[in-house]
Amino acid sequence: MAPDIGVNGASGGGLILSFGEMLIDFVPTVSGVSLAEAPGFLKAPGGAPANVAIAVARLGGKAAFSGKLGDDEFGHMLAGILKENGVRGDGITFDVGARTALAFVTLRADGEREFMFYRNPSADMLLTPEELNLELIRSVARYLVVVSGVRVKHGGGRRMLLACMRAKVFHYGSISLIVEPCRSAHLRAMEVAKEAGALLSYDPNLRLPLWPSAEEAREQIMSIWEKAEIIKVSDVELEFLTGSDKVDDATALSLWHPGLKLLLVTLGEKGCNYYTKGMHFHGSVEGFHVKTVDTTGAGDSFVGALLCKIVDDHSVLEDETRLREILKFANACGAITTTKKGAIPALPTEADVLTLVHGA
Repeated sequence: MAPDIGVNGASGGGLILSFGEMLIDFVPTVSGVSLAEAPGFLKAPGGAPANVAIAVARLGGKAAFSGKLGDDEFGHMLAGILKENGVRGDGITFDVGARTALAFVTLRADGEREFMFYRNPSADMLLTPEELNLELIRSVARYLVVVSGVRVKHGGGRRMLLACMRAKVFHYGSISLIVEPCRSAHLRAMEVAKEAGALLSYDPNLRLPLWPSAEEAREQIMSIWEKAEIIKVSDVELEFLTGSDKVDDATALSLWHPGLKLLLVTLGEKGCNYYTKGMHFHGSVEGFHVKTVDTTGAGDSFVGALLCKIVDDHSVLEDETRLREILKFANACGAITTTKKGAIPALPTEADVLTLVHGA
C-alpha cells in the first residue's frame, strides 16, 4: 500500500546530498589570541559540506554526506556524529593509510577566524571516482519510483507530485578541487548528479592556506562555475574572485552565467544580497544582530537553511516574496550559529530560528 503523507509532511522532503570534506576543528578556549598563546582548545567537528548536511537535518530535512575519512578514532567519531544528527552516511568511505584532517582555528576578538590545517595528505584528499557511491548520487531515480506511488492528502495531488519529482539537491564546495584524485571524484560526482536531475548548489568556501597559490584557487574555483544553478559567495569571496574592492550589484553580476538560477552574496551581520535568473528580481535581506562568539559555520548554516526550504519546490526561486522570507530564515540560522564556539554544536533547530525571527 502506498504511504499516506500530508502535503506539508516532512516525509515528503527531497534528499540533499553534500559532497566534500569533514574534519576536526580545534577552537581556542579564549578569543583574540594566537594559536601559540591559546591556553587550550575545544574539539569541534566541522568541514563545510558536512556542516551543511547537519544544518539541513537539524531543520528537519533529509540529508546525506559523501566523502572520505581516516580509518582512525577521529574519522569514526565524525561518522558517528553524522549518524547521531540524522544524516545518511552511506556515501562515506574510510582510508586505512591516511588520517582524518585537522584544523586549528584562531578566533579574533570579533569572532572572525584564521586557519592552520593538517592535511599531508588527509583522507578526504584521497577519495577516488571508483569509491563514489553512485547509487546514492543517482538516488533521485529511486526517489521518483517511490513518489509515484504516494497518495497525497488534502487534494492537490499532481502539483505536489511534480514538486516532489523535482526535489533533489547536490551541494559541494571547492576544497575537493585542490588535488587529485579527489578532484576527479568531485567532477564525476557532479556529472552523475546532474544526469540524475539534481539541482547543483555551490559554495566555494575559500580557504587560501590550502591552495598552492591565490591564482590556482581562483582558476580552479571558476573551472566549475558554470555547472552550478545556485551559488553562494561571501563578500570576501566576491572580492577575491572578481579582483574588485567593491561589493555591489555590478561586481556580483560579473559572476553571473546563463545557467544560474540564484546568486547569493552573504554580508555577515548585514544579511545578504540576492540575484535571480534574467534579473527578474534582485535585492537585499537584512541580517540579525546577535552577540557573536565564533563565525565558523555561519555560511554553512545559511546554505543548509536555504536548501532545506527550496528542495521540494524550486518555483520559490521565481517568487520574490517567498524567496525573501526564506532568506530571512537563512540569515537567522547564520546569526544563531555565531553565538557558540564550533559550527555543528551551534547549528539551530527550526524552533530556535523562529524564536529569533519572531522576536526581531
